[in-house]
Amino acid sequence: MTAGVHETIASFRAAMDAERSAGRTVGLVPTMGYLHEGHASLVRQAAAGCDVVAVTVFVNPTQFGAGDDFERYPRDLDRDVEIASAAGATHVFAPGVDEMYPAGAGAGLTTVQVRGVSEGMEGAARPGHFDGVATVVTKLFNIAGPCRAYFGEKDWQQLQVVRRLVRDLDVPVEVVGCPIVREHDGLALSSRNVYLSPGERRAATVLHRALLAGKASLSPSSAGGTQPGDPVEAAKRAVEPEPLAELDYVEQHGDRLLIAARVGTTRLIDNLEL
Repeated sequence: MTAGVHETIASFRAAMDAERSAGRTVGLVPTMGYLHEGHASLVRQAAAGCDVVAVTVFVNPTQFGAGDDFERYPRDLDRDVEIASAAGATHVFAPGVDEMYPAGAGAGLTTVQVRGVSEGMEGAARPGHFDGVATVVTKLFNIAGPCRAYFGEKDWQQLQVVRRLVRDLDVPVEVVGCPIVREHDGLALSSRNVYLSPGERRAATVLHRALLAGKASLSPSSAGGTQPGDPVEAAKRAVEPEPLAELDYVEQHGDRLLIAARVGTTRLIDNLEL
């Protein structure tokens, strides 16, 4: 059955209220569209844990900075509805920019800022990005109402930002992190992978290989001695031989190793639990 598509806040909010009034639990999967198997896995996990699943499709302009790819970000709503429906979604919320930001998405907009976890890494590389993420997610949670929301762990820092805002603002939403879905060669699925040329696509696997090298360095035998190595340095060394990859950062936070690099003109991120 094809999911019902809602283009207005009023329609989507009424539908979610009606589902809860009927005693059904709601699973929410926020996306920027151009769905792939990673998104589909979120929908399937939501469908396994909730009575109904709603997918939001909105390319949010407030999380794109100067020089980012907002205008060329891939969009295909019909395809998104087909993928979401096949994975188990019953509702799709696909508002326009004017619907979400009737007063405009520029200066003067009320914003949500999550300090601490939004700083460094993606926050440093893309100033204002997480303010845009936190603001639109807060809006989506307010529109959808009490639910269980599913986010992929590929955007690890984003997941921490969402968890913090839910906790700090007492939002009646349970946030569920879901495992990264990868191609056969380890490349994390991303809507931006479509930008990669064949050569860049092959080079992009260096991100996952670097993370694996970092994890392997924690084994004393792999480090060539009796003490474990430094996963950050091991990951950096793994990227160096790849001429098409320009490393942005490798950082370790707790048991998570995170990496960002530009492959050609496309910026990719990945992470791995150590």
